[in-house]
Amino acid sequence: MITRGGVMAAAAVAGIALGAWAMTRSAPAPDRAVVGERPPDYVVRRVPQGDSTHLRAVYKNHVTLLNFWATWCGPCREEMPSIQRLYAAYRARGFQVAAVSVDEGDDAAILAYGRDVGLTFDLLHDQSGNIQQVYQTTGLPQTFLIGRDGRVAYMTMGASEWDAPEMRQRVEQLLSQEN
Repeated sequence: MITRGGVMAAAAVAGIALGAWAMTRSAPAPDRAVVGERPPDYVVRRVPQGDSTHLRAVYKNHVTLLNFWATWCGPCREEMPSIQRLYAAYRARGFQVAAVSVDEGDDAAILAYGRDVGLTFDLLHDQSGNIQQVYQTTGLPQTFLIGRDGRVAYMTMGASEWDAPEMRQRVEQLLSQEN
């Protein structure tokens, strides 16, 4: 026999569960980059053009490797050639690289490094370094792989060999998906 107290308790539990479910469905977008979610938008300067652009607008509907780096960062410099090889292999299929330097100086060191290494992907600059707080990065390099749907599919910290088979497989999988 079900008591009135039991019905009330069940209704309360159901109400709490429904409220929790509704909150997860209507929660605001995260204010940092989280796997499975859209990362925050941010305005960066394009190098060498010198104009500003919104990351979301430029890379919308592309598979994008968003890399935070600096010219003085040894591991960053170590991984850049493999990012270039990955970009060269997949750019014709809609793959983009947004390499955001957090160097404090002007664009000269970034441009020189890009020329010396033969980088052909987008070099961007956030002289303030505030993008690291917005994305809540914990060091350099830190990289986010973003699908055509605008959601972070993969995140890694430290130097990676971006043209290794497992990374190529990640990019291939994202390129094969529709928005």
